[in-house]
Amino acid sequence: MIHTKQFFSKHMTANGHNLIIEGPVSPSDLAAMRFDEGLKAFRIPEEQHRALVEIAELPEGRIIVAREDDLVLGYVTFLHPDPLERWSQAKLEDLLELGAIEVSAKVRASSVGKEMIRVAFLDDVMEDYIVITTEYYWHWDLKGTGLDVWEYRKAMERLMMTVGMVWMATDDPEICSHPANCLMARIGKRVGQESILAFDGMRFQNRFLY
Repeated sequence: MIHTKQFFSKHMTANGHNLIIEGPVSPSDLAAMRFDEGLKAFRIPEEQHRALVEIAELPEGRIIVAREDDLVLGYVTFLHPDPLERWSQAKLEDLLELGAIEVSAKVRASSVGKEMIRVAFLDDVMEDYIVITTEYYWHWDLKGTGLDVWEYRKAMERLMMTVGMVWMATDDPEICSHPANCLMARIGKRVGQESILAFDGMRFQNRFLY
């Protein structure tokens, strides 16, 4: 399933920074941008920049950014689940994972993350997809935000709920390894029943083991 990536953008002000929220950004445009030094939750900014350009090059890859001029201060990624994760087992072409969301401390607490996700879902094509996010507490910037794991979990849930994502139960061992971890998903209006059943099958693989 390969869709045309319809581009959207909007302007907002965050902590005195005039931002453009836009995407999906093309690989060439993304490569020409700079990454803020505060975007280091997953790896150093230069390496994360390169990784995002590679995602943007994928047929299904979608990158939404928050930028001030050519400086990226936040981003959201969408792509097919990692082949090593259970969510790829059914090989669903209509399953996307919100793989990462990061906002620089310079513009944090200004709804930048919320606006990036909203821009991502302005594209009607998202109704053709099951979109999931797997939230693991060890990825959260607890130190930088001053939140504890439960406060951060509630904040992430509120963020994802703005585009209709809901908590879903699963017996995935990695998610079940800590009670703050969770799976959230949004099933698009045009997703077929076969894909929904396959997704449910991935959510629960040990339902008969007690």
